[in-house]
Amino acid sequence: MRASLRRPLGVALMFATNGVAISSLLPWYPTLKDQWALNDALFGVIVAAIAIGSLLSATLPAWAEQRFGARPTMVVGTLITAVLLVAVGFSPNALVLTLFLLLFGIFDTIIDVSQNVAAVRVQNELGKSIMSSLHACWSLGAVLGGALATAAAVSDVSLPVHLSTIAAAEILLVLLAAWMMGDVNEEAAPIESAEEAEEKGEEKSSELSPRVFLIALPVAIVALSGTVVEDIGNNWAALSAAVLTSVSLQAAGAAYAVVYAAQMVGRFAGDLIINRFGRVAVAQAGGACIALGGLAVVLATNPWILYAGYALVGWGCATLVPSAYAASASLPGVAQSTGLTVVSWLMRVGFLTASPLIGMVSELTTLRVALTILPVMGVTVVIFARGLNGSVVKQR
Repeated sequence: MRASLRRPLGVALMFATNGVAISSLLPWYPTLKDQWALNDALFGVIVAAIAIGSLLSATLPAWAEQRFGARPTMVVGTLITAVLLVAVGFSPNALVLTLFLLLFGIFDTIIDVSQNVAAVRVQNELGKSIMSSLHACWSLGAVLGGALATAAAVSDVSLPVHLSTIAAAEILLVLLAAWMMGDVNEEAAPIESAEEAEEKGEEKSSELSPRVFLIALPVAIVALSGTVVEDIGNNWAALSAAVLTSVSLQAAGAAYAVVYAAQMVGRFAGDLIINRFGRVAVAQAGGACIALGGLAVVLATNPWILYAGYALVGWGCATLVPSAYAASASLPGVAQSTGLTVVSWLMRVGFLTASPLIGMVSELTTLRVALTILPVMGVTVVIFARGLNGSVVKQR
């Protein structure tokens, strides 16, 4: 295999491996909620533990990448999350599960920033947009992991056995991915701004200052909206299928798979569409799809209507996070890993707040009412998509 092809394929495999890891657990959430007799509010708090861990990581992702390099950080982080995945499978109660999910969130964020740094650098080397396709590989891993978890639950395979098997596969895949991608430690300037930066003699800051947060805020709002939608797909799609349309708990994971299958297709098509119409137009169209799909989910009493709504939601959010990450790596005067860390940290506020908010609203009213946040997020994306304004990587 040619080195020029092997590097992007290695990064793609790294993204897919990360997608498999977390998605192998999520379809089990309705079963765990039922097993421990959790109410919606408590369930929302527990599943937000990953997001809390993400926020607690603070400056660790940028520090780890700058201190050790993108590839070592990804490998070590993935090995740790594999161990945590096994530990989750053997959790004796909800409190211990929450602790393991918290730690998982910390290391998953470190992996996330480093793999996106690697993705931006490989993209800049190639001279064309591949960011959406790489995130599509994450979605592919998420679909595969979700499908395997749903099949395991339906087949009465135990949670510990399933997660231990996934963890072993995750370790093998990350080692293969690391070999394929090679060294990605040299920061490459975005092609669309390299000449301008050189002319201006611009120095890039690695400090997480208020100025950097202000520069990143418009991009982060779009990213945050996208992550709220993804969080609903992660934590509530399966449960909503069971509650709103009376799908069995064992088969409810299909709703999760629908969200990420649609997202995967949208991401594989994303680079082509973005290069044709631009980030802003594609994000605005995605926001409209989220709003329409969210309405379908809220109004659904039939599982097929709910699945159709989640398909629109998954398609709509497909390019939001990849576009936000690509834009965050091109922030003026900001180092790539720093820009990515800031946007990643801010967008994970969505992961932290979405599930507890939905859980509390659901407890006070109904889950159907709580899920009206989906169309709200769709409208938010339409309004703030201009924060992604700027050219995509130029073609050589």
